[in-house]
Amino acid sequence: MATTAYELDELKFESTIGGKGIDAEHTKIPVIDMSNFESCREEITEQLWQAATEVGFFQIKHHSIALKKIEHAFDLTERLFNLPKPDKQNLSLKMGKNAGWEFKQQVRPSTDSADQKESYQITRPHMDGIWPSKLLLPHFQNDMLDFEAQAWQLGMNILSCFADKLGFERHFFAQAHQPNSNQYQSTLRLLHYLPIEQLTKSEEHWRAGAHTDFDCLTMVFQQPNQGGLQVAAGKTSKHQQVWSNVEPQAGVITCNIGDMLMRWSDDKLKSTLHRVRMPYPTENQGSRYSMAFFCQANKDKIIQGPEKKYQAITAQDYLDMRINANFSK
Repeated sequence: MATTAYELDELKFESTIGGKGIDAEHTKIPVIDMSNFESCREEITEQLWQAATEVGFFQIKHHSIALKKIEHAFDLTERLFNLPKPDKQNLSLKMGKNAGWEFKQQVRPSTDSADQKESYQITRPHMDGIWPSKLLLPHFQNDMLDFEAQAWQLGMNILSCFADKLGFERHFFAQAHQPNSNQYQSTLRLLHYLPIEQLTKSEEHWRAGAHTDFDCLTMVFQQPNQGGLQVAAGKTSKHQQVWSNVEPQAGVITCNIGDMLMRWSDDKLKSTLHRVRMPYPTENQGSRYSMAFFCQANKDKIIQGPEKKYQAITAQDYLDMRINANFSK
């Protein structure tokens, strides 16, 4: 396959990182307790800032989304992906809209090959005609929209802490991610990584090739015994990339800074390379399900940090470049 010329520096960087690398001996992903958020805001803000500026990844516990809500959303996710293929094809991805179902269409610049997964994107303004039938999944639409709203609120609480540290008004990012606008483009993505038995044995695959996210903030929901998420942890003296495994735990949300927020912070906040590897022989060889909420600023919002390190760009133009580069035509 011919090498693609990517328009953004972030994608050019991804295209150079596709090797296996080595696993880190210890994983150092900060875990932050979100209990009593309002009364402990100052302390939580400092912990979030340290994690976001030094690592770019962190996990949160005791947050505002109940475990039973997360488990219910996972149940609906599995039921969606277990539908017959023709029913899922009726929900096919609206290209350029980041809404709908796709199967092995996402191609990472790091690997130049398709991720071994299927996914379903929920982006509120673009969902007409691509919700599953209520005869097949009666409560899917209402329950997933409720879950998306809870994820949005949690994401805005986290982003409000970064707004405080950057010198923006506290609700700056909430105003930039307004869900009642037709410019809204935050996305809840449901993911099903294929079981090993469905892959071609002679080929080397990644469940998701190495990449950075192109949003402001990503929140990933995982299930125990369905691991594989890895975070880049630097390089060895022989220039091999070292990868830290992120342990999946029930109710614990893994968060990372995206390229959009890194730019908005004039590079103070760190967008870190990550991937989803194939399971080792001693690990669960079956399907891996996860859910990710991407806080992506509304299309008409201008991305430029307080120090104006980078040229101003609209969120729509920025995401269009990233989405078009990551999906096969």
